[in-house]
Amino acid sequence: MNIIEDIKTVFAKDPAARGIIEVLFCYPGLHAVWLHRLAHGLWKLGLRLPARLLSQLGRAMTGIEIHPGVTIGRRFFIDHGMGVVIGETAEIGDDVLMYQGVVLGGTSLEKKKRHPTIGSGAVIGAGAIVLGAIHVGERSRIGAGSVVLKDVPCDTTVFGVPAKPGHGGATAASQLDHDKVDDFYGEELKLLWKEIECLKKTAGGNK
Repeated sequence: MNIIEDIKTVFAKDPAARGIIEVLFCYPGLHAVWLHRLAHGLWKLGLRLPARLLSQLGRAMTGIEIHPGVTIGRRFFIDHGMGVVIGETAEIGDDVLMYQGVVLGGTSLEKKKRHPTIGSGAVIGAGAIVLGAIHVGERSRIGAGSVVLKDVPCDTTVFGVPAKPGHGGATAASQLDHDKVDDFYGEELKLLWKEIECLKKTAGGNK
């Protein structure tokens, strides 16, 4: 358990972090990851019930539910964190940033890989829902409130319901710039209004 690296990750990804004591006691996302590591260790040893009990303790303490079967890489940070749910077969790479209300959910009742795989460096915005055994590519960004049902290529930003790609990939320097995405649905509405105006003119000319 690399506690020092975890603490440095908080300072790197949250500009509100002011001191080590504050980080140690006031960051439930950090506590959830630490408890998960312990629960995951028990899970790998075949101690499934103790692992689940520990994960439930983590859920009660932090408001974040991570199944002990989840595989998580290094420098994973959950900011705020309340309401995050990560299902059993999910896999999360290194340097992933996740916000409150995110769900990595399953879409199958079969005992197989049924939860998402999140590539290293990805950012998942608040309230986003990622469903099924899909793959979110490295350094990709998922906009807040999006519902992702299909694979997301590397260095791609997606947003909306269902999520669609926009322009611009994520870089280490721009992980917090969630506002710098295209207004996909706004552009679609503009095109729709143009078509309506054309139809009105055509209909008026045919009278």
